[in-house]
Amino acid sequence: MAKTKQGKKDVDSYTIRGTNKVVRVGDCVLMRPSDSDNQPYVARVEKMEADGRGSVRVRVRWYYRPEESKGGRRQFHGAKELFLSDHFDLQSAHTIEGKCVVHSFKNYTKLDNVGPEDFFCRFEYKAATGSFTPDRVAVYCKCEMPYNPDDLMVQCDACKDWFHPSCMGMTIEQAKKLDHFVCSDCVKENGSKRLSNAYATSPNSEPKAESKRQRR
Repeated sequence: MAKTKQGKKDVDSYTIRGTNKVVRVGDCVLMRPSDSDNQPYVARVEKMEADGRGSVRVRVRWYYRPEESKGGRRQFHGAKELFLSDHFDLQSAHTIEGKCVVHSFKNYTKLDNVGPEDFFCRFEYKAATGSFTPDRVAVYCKCEMPYNPDDLMVQCDACKDWFHPSCMGMTIEQAKKLDHFVCSDCVKENGSKRLSNAYATSPNSEPKAESKRQRR
């Protein structure tokens, strides 16, 4: 253990009070909010230190939820989406309620089941300016919106772009029954008919250069 100033020392781990869960530097945690009606805060542990009385404090880097950002929540933000901010704090380890996992966007889209402790992050966020990194992301469909992993989309067999069923005049139920699909633009260009029983799924984050566009 490395010594720090004022008799404090770095510690390698902390066991969450009342549990057997061990937190280490680099882990993501759920932290108790000041208002019990609010959701737990999410943070990444950057450092832990103990004083001479055994009290442990953690330096954390906060994740923001979309509604906590200057732009607010938008249509393409997923229910479990977080932004990694440049906001750091020193908190008592006693405020840690549990552990969680903040996946990359790519890994999150590949999860078979999303649990209550699963989140994802695709943007870094500067709290002072409200700016995001990256400032451009792939967009899909006629509405040209970034992909929301909570939404079902269908892929056109011709152009390979992805579309929201509602933007194509379909219900979710209709889209789920499809095996093949050709979008209206490709129908007009090729003179082909929309195929019945089109396969319905959602885009993952694998590169699709022919179908992705960029948007700020």
